[in-house]
Amino acid sequence: MGLKIAIVGATGNVGHELLNILDERKFPATEVVALASRRSLGREVSFGDRTLKCQALENYDFTGTDICLMSAGGTVSGEWSPKIAATGCVVIDNSSKWRTDPDVPLIVPEVNAQDIDMVSNKNIIANPNCSTMQLMVALKPLHDFAKIKRVVVSTYQSVSGTGKEAMDELFNQTRAIFVNDPIVKEVYPAQIAFNVIPHGGDFMEDGGTTEEWKMIIETKKILDPKIKVSVTCVRVPVFVGHSEAVNIEFENEIDDEQAREILREAPGILVIDKHEDGGYITPIDCVGEYATFVSRIRVDPTLENGLSLWCVSDNLRKGAALNAIQIAELLLERGLIKKAA
Repeated sequence: MGLKIAIVGATGNVGHELLNILDERKFPATEVVALASRRSLGREVSFGDRTLKCQALENYDFTGTDICLMSAGGTVSGEWSPKIAATGCVVIDNSSKWRTDPDVPLIVPEVNAQDIDMVSNKNIIANPNCSTMQLMVALKPLHDFAKIKRVVVSTYQSVSGTGKEAMDELFNQTRAIFVNDPIVKEVYPAQIAFNVIPHGGDFMEDGGTTEEWKMIIETKKILDPKIKVSVTCVRVPVFVGHSEAVNIEFENEIDDEQAREILREAPGILVIDKHEDGGYITPIDCVGEYATFVSRIRVDPTLENGLSLWCVSDNLRKGAALNAIQIAELLLERGLIKKAA
């Protein structure tokens, strides 16, 4: 069955990855339409060996379109996703707009594929935060085996998670340092080059940030509402690839060898865990890969049933674009797409 797919935000980082992965995975689309704001009208984007010209979202008629991959931010999604969904087109949204809506499924296919049946509520499916995404893929098989009670996560998030402007800022600041030019800060509140910033999103009354709050709420919605979650989000001077140091407390017994074997058999996971120099994965190693990588698995001796591990993933791929396309594939597998007239 050939499908008509629209990509909103086709000129952005995630939009480029959506187009790349649709082509790589040979998604059965007979037509792919690139959409963006009016200022990008006519701009060309690559789709395999083809070139697509961007059309304006405001002027596009979604009648006959089967799936919309939305990657244009929460404000645009809030305005347009319900309108698009009302035409019969299923919206898979990458923003935070719909993630906490109880009527909208928040899906990681390797973790909670069964929740996709809720799509009939609003015809909208939410993609989790990129940091939550890789964490869920790593935690799900361990939770099934030993039941997680508490998770403490420190993230090391690349600047691409903030967008192209943030990547430009890291590049420009790095160059400025070497040529002794002034450091210009426009995207981040502190210098990002050769620095780390313990701040993601906006500060909340309890001292946490919205980026941390998202990971807590999304973990509970996707995996288990009873899990206690503590998060510290940190932005680091890396272009692509999010990393996480994860400490887990379980209800039942589990050791590092069991965890290693469980994760090796889990979908979407690659375990690279040797007790030697370089026997682990870094962000550079994960760029362009589909998998979530897990390293440094070890027992935490301060807890009765505790483990620590290191988790790395390409935030533009599994953290956004790949997961959205896996959701689209899941819709097809479950027969949830009704071909538009």
